[in-house]
Amino acid sequence: MNSWVKVLKELTEASGVPGQEQEVREIMHTYLEPLTEEVFTDNLGSIIGRKTGLANGPKIMMMGHMDEVGFMVTRVMKDGFIAFQPLGGWWSQVMLAQRVKIKTGKGDIVGVIGSKPPHLLSSEERKKVVEIERMFIDIGAFSAEQAKELGIRPGDPIVPICPFTVMANDKMYMAKALDNRGGCLTAIEVMKQLQETDHPNIVFSGATAQEEVGCRGAFTSTYMVQPDLFIALETGITFDTPGSADTPNLPDIKCGGGPTIGLFDGSLVPNRKLRDLLFDTAEEEGIPYQYAAIAGAGTDAGAAHMVGKGAPSIVIAIPARYIHSHASILHHDDVENTVKLLTALVKKLDQKTVDWIRS
Repeated sequence: MNSWVKVLKELTEASGVPGQEQEVREIMHTYLEPLTEEVFTDNLGSIIGRKTGLANGPKIMMMGHMDEVGFMVTRVMKDGFIAFQPLGGWWSQVMLAQRVKIKTGKGDIVGVIGSKPPHLLSSEERKKVVEIERMFIDIGAFSAEQAKELGIRPGDPIVPICPFTVMANDKMYMAKALDNRGGCLTAIEVMKQLQETDHPNIVFSGATAQEEVGCRGAFTSTYMVQPDLFIALETGITFDTPGSADTPNLPDIKCGGGPTIGLFDGSLVPNRKLRDLLFDTAEEEGIPYQYAAIAGAGTDAGAAHMVGKGAPSIVIAIPARYIHSHASILHHDDVENTVKLLTALVKKLDQKTVDWIRS
C-alpha cells in the first residue's frame, strides 16, 4: 500500500458528518502542516494550507470538503430505538439493514437501521420504498433510560460503517465517505507535488466544512482568502454500472477514465477559459480526462464563485461509484491522474494567465 493510499484509508475511516468534521480536520492538519507555511481555519472549521511560490503572484484556491453524508439523532424512543434524520442527500433504498456508528460523549455505539424481515412483508409492501421518516436505529437497548445511560443524546452524529478495503482488483478501493475524502486527499497530494517544483502563484489548499448541507464552508473560507481562481476538488458520479446511463444525454464517465472536468451543474456555469486551459493541459501532459454536465448536482465551486466580487471557478472530480451510500468505489489511476492534472495546471497559473482567464 503506497503512502497516499494509507492517507485515504485514514481519511475515509475518520468520522465527519456536516458540522462535526473535527476528526477529519485533525488528519488534514497533520498532513498539510509540513507542506505549507501556515495552516488556518475559518469559524465553521474549514481548513486551509498556504504555500507561496511567488509572493506577488495570483491566489489559487483548491478545496475538497471534509464532511460526509450521515445522520443525526433526533429522539430516543421509549423502547430504546433511535429516531434520526439525514445529513446530506440519501436515497432511502440504500439505507435499510445498514450498520451505523453513533458518536456519543461516552464513546461510539454501533447500531443497525432496522428493517422488517421479508417473511412479514405483504406483496404490496415488497413493492414500496420505505420512507426515511419511518426508519429507526436499533442499538440493542430496551428502554429510553438504557439508551441514555449508554450516552446517546439528541443531536449526536451518526456515521455509516464501512472499513477501507483494497478490492480483488487491487486498483479499486472501497470505503465510506469517498465523497469527499477523495478531494481531501487530492488537496494534500497536490501540495506534496508542489514541494518539488516552482509555481508562479500562492496556493491555498485544504477542505471546507458543511458542503453536504449547503456548501456553507465554501462561503466563509473563500471570503477569508479572496482567491483569484477557485477549484473545487470533488468526487463525482460514474455512469459505468448497469442501468446508470440509460438516456442519451448522460455523460460516459467511468472508473479508470481519468479526472472529470465539470462543464455545468445546478450551481455553476464554469469559466470557459479555465475549462479550456484544463483540456489543453491534460492533452499536453497525456493525462486521460472526462467531462460532465449534471443539472441535479451542486458543489463548493457554486458557492465560491459568488463570494465578494466573484472568482472564476471550476470543478475537478475523481469519478466514484455509489457515492452517497455506505460504500463507494474509486480507481487508483484516477487519483494519480487528478493530482497530475492539477499540479500541471498550477504551474501554468501565472499572473498573465490568470488575468486572461478573468478578463
